[in-house]
Amino acid sequence: MGTLNYLWLLTRKSVTGALFGITVSDRYLTVSPVRGNSMHPTFASSSTTFPGYLKGDLVLIERFCLHDFKFSHGDVVIFQSPSNHKQIYVKRLIALPGEWIRVSSDMLKIPDGHCWVEGDNSSSSLDSRYFGPIPLGLIRGRVTHVIWPPQRVGKVERKMKPERIYQD
Repeated sequence: MGTLNYLWLLTRKSVTGALFGITVSDRYLTVSPVRGNSMHPTFASSSTTFPGYLKGDLVLIERFCLHDFKFSHGDVVIFQSPSNHKQIYVKRLIALPGEWIRVSSDMLKIPDGHCWVEGDNSSSSLDSRYFGPIPLGLIRGRVTHVIWPPQRVGKVERKMKPERIYQD
């Protein structure tokens, strides 16, 4: 009978821990890999020599910003692709709703409920220059820290491009 009690206790604790982990990941914080060259040099590309799934940087994503869509210029955000919701992108937020942005030689006003995102490595980035302003509802969180590899652990800096933004 002692073994059954132990197994029941272990099962209850495991289920409780799993539910707690899912809740935290869904509402507050999560971890995600960053692959590709579009955010180089902010994030290391996936061509680094780490084994298996540890290629590229592993980042911490906070989700508190989603409650009121509180974003700032220069934030690095993770979002679903507007054209394929199974694809996830990490880019820098350049312009917010209602602002004007200079794209090439044109001026574009960002519609309400949308934002403009671009990769730090513009020569190899699939971003708003390709699919236009993205809906704020597609954003899944703000990248705050690099947590892997150990030599790159640190806070992700907010970098702004004020020369491209114009207020209404």
